[in-house]
Amino acid sequence: MPLLYVTDLAYPARGRRYGDEDIFLTSRLREHFDLALCHPADARALMPGFDAVIVRNSGPVLHYQEEYDAFRAAALAAGTPVYNPLTGRGDMAGKQYLLDLTAAGYPVIPTVDDPARLGELPQVPEYVVKPKQGADSIGLTYTAAPDGPAGAVLIQPRIDFSYEVSFYFVDDAFQYALHAPDPARRWELRPYEPTGEDLAFARSFVEWNTLAHGIQRVDACRAPSGELLLVELEDLNPYLSLGLVPTEAQDKDERCCSGAHPCARTPQACPCPCPRADRQGGLAEHRWEGSEPRRCAGTHHDPRFLKIDNGPPNLRSH
Repeated sequence: MPLLYVTDLAYPARGRRYGDEDIFLTSRLREHFDLALCHPADARALMPGFDAVIVRNSGPVLHYQEEYDAFRAAALAAGTPVYNPLTGRGDMAGKQYLLDLTAAGYPVIPTVDDPARLGELPQVPEYVVKPKQGADSIGLTYTAAPDGPAGAVLIQPRIDFSYEVSFYFVDDAFQYALHAPDPARRWELRPYEPTGEDLAFARSFVEWNTLAHGIQRVDACRAPSGELLLVELEDLNPYLSLGLVPTEAQDKDERCCSGAHPCARTPQACPCPCPRADRQGGLAEHRWEGSEPRRCAGTHHDPRFLKIDNGPPNLRSH
């Protein structure tokens, strides 16, 4: 089952090491799959030779928008499984979700897309203005008097927040959290121990997004009032900062099933506790399909291991 892994190893991501992270991730994946790496601009042309596509640290789509649109259309037309699925409502679909969540009353930095609606935002000395189709802070400016054509920019109050924090989810399972204690150093991250209230906040956006599976990063800031406000819901190619995750978190729930995979036995025969446990019985419901016995990879929700579970039967994971 060959996989096409889409990455831009040379993208100059400020404070992040795309190449290192994807080299590490692919070293794990190749233990279980035949694998090839390609640049995002080449994904559409190469996709027909693979069973599924994994989109990882591929940089802002605006740098290759035409090629991405062609890849997306071709994948949907051919029914090619893509991880993450192409149905995300967050950054994958642009920044409209910030307006939608504001209108729906979610705890998000208040956002409008028309300078004429500035009165709907809290009155502050400065506002953040950024392109509606932007990414990675490209085109972001601070101004006391926002302007620009309606529908082309996003306008938000500039908040004097205490810190930023990111919550990382694989499928619907929370994995870990990292925060930037210094607001001026976004990518100098430290481990963060979330409270139950923090996790409820983050999970509300994962549930709103309705992705059946995939990797999502919920970015938030701690407002002066003490509440968390959503900054970004990254569901296209979220950087995982795995190099900063403690070893014990990287190896969380990494167990090995001996013998054939539970598809040849009963789900309860597998000793691996999986966060996506059967909510009724409390035991993992392993969802491999097909009659051929398979080996359990022993990487249940290891944040370093990407699972594919929306493909044909021979490509399902658990």
